[in-house]
Amino acid sequence: MQLTSVEKSSQRKKSDVVVVPFWQGKSKPEIACKESEFSKWSAQPIRNGDFRGKEGETLLLYRTSGKEHRILLLGLGYRKPCLAENLRKSYASAVKTLRAKKIKAANFFLPQNDLLSQEVILRGAAEGSLLANYSFSMLKSDSNEEESQNALTQLCFVGGDKSGSSLLKKLQAVASSVDLARDLINGNADDVHVDALAAFARGVSEEFSTVKTTILGKEELEREKMGLMLAVNRGALRDPALIILEYRGNPNSKDKTAIIGKGITYDTGGLNMKPTGSMETMKCDMSGAAAALCLIQAAARLKLKKNIVAALAVAENAVGPNSYKPGDVFRSHAGKTVEITNTDAEGRLVLADAFSYIQEKYHPNRLIDLATLTGAILVALGEEATGLFSNDDTLAKELLKAGERTHERLWRMPLFPEYKEMIKSKIADLKNSAGRGAGSCTAATFLQQFIKEIPWAHLDIAGTAYLSDAKGYHTTHATGVGVRLLIDYLEHLDT
Repeated sequence: MQLTSVEKSSQRKKSDVVVVPFWQGKSKPEIACKESEFSKWSAQPIRNGDFRGKEGETLLLYRTSGKEHRILLLGLGYRKPCLAENLRKSYASAVKTLRAKKIKAANFFLPQNDLLSQEVILRGAAEGSLLANYSFSMLKSDSNEEESQNALTQLCFVGGDKSGSSLLKKLQAVASSVDLARDLINGNADDVHVDALAAFARGVSEEFSTVKTTILGKEELEREKMGLMLAVNRGALRDPALIILEYRGNPNSKDKTAIIGKGITYDTGGLNMKPTGSMETMKCDMSGAAAALCLIQAAARLKLKKNIVAALAVAENAVGPNSYKPGDVFRSHAGKTVEITNTDAEGRLVLADAFSYIQEKYHPNRLIDLATLTGAILVALGEEATGLFSNDDTLAKELLKAGERTHERLWRMPLFPEYKEMIKSKIADLKNSAGRGAGSCTAATFLQQFIKEIPWAHLDIAGTAYLSDAKGYHTTHATGVGVRLLIDYLEHLDT
């Protein structure tokens, strides 16, 4: 999409439609930008009660003069509680309305609100527009590609300040990486496998000189004694891999953030097989790895002045004659032994080996992991928030703030000492599952056993990575959650 910004209404070029925002009022809606040229066209629909200015409400009008022959009235809801997220949702609604009409080019007026800065207003409107313009149609036949063909191709925001163009460039770079994560998650598991993810990673390092990609295949994993990753993948056709991307955005600094993503390309549950109704969406079980990969791409595009090492722990939890078995014990890279009490608790196993290796080889200052780890977090928080577990209050608070700014919201969960008792094994150092009770907390506690003396945060994205249905500015099940959140966190990180 061609994305531009102009400060004054007179600077906007001719377009297919102009989108005019309105605040919802006590008696009638009020135009949210000071543009009198639209008053006469909106007056009659407002008098008739056809448009009230509710959040996300749209009404398409036609006129015979002006730079645009179509006017889309857009409701923003009430002015006082309006935040960036309200703008994301409202402008996303406008984009979806225009796409349904196959409109390609639009001028979007920005609202004026003394309670919000110009940057926050433009950020909210642009992010909502960009994210809602996403479609996934590569698995459809040629005759059914209308969805992708209906995407907006030109979008101009009117009423911002001089910094608008540079901010839009940045937001578009991040949104493009979010869309890549969505593509990877929405894709067939037989297409988005370990080799495909490795190829994407190599492509990022080929595009950016600041990125280096290292891939540990089966032989390297065996040499490094990553027994847990190797066990999980035993029933699969393809070999597992630890895909590592190093981004050097600040070579003069020794500070480094590690981002580790769970990359189970498909999860049958193993021999503790998932039932019908629980397996159909399991191509999304690599959402954490997709976010980690696309975070590096976004950071490189933005030339972020931070150093990041991202690790994708990639395997497939398949069923076969060589599948790892409940009751068996495997030794981890860290040396700890783990009794397998449930083969469907596999994500924590691949992460544990990745944690140990990355800490040993790269010595990060902090470690953050993203994983579609437990169904229990969906029960606890639904699809509205990611579960946050952390051993460091400062890291947790900074991530919570980033979650509020991006609306990729987090909710902190406990790591009580008693949970450690629940994962003790009688025949090994640990067991990988403690049953249903406190399922998300015991899973996080298991991961904590592989963290050394560094700040760590675990993000359980099982409820937020792959929605039960498209909604808001998420036009498909896959959300790409974590990319915007962690870019925002890193941008605000004081190192």
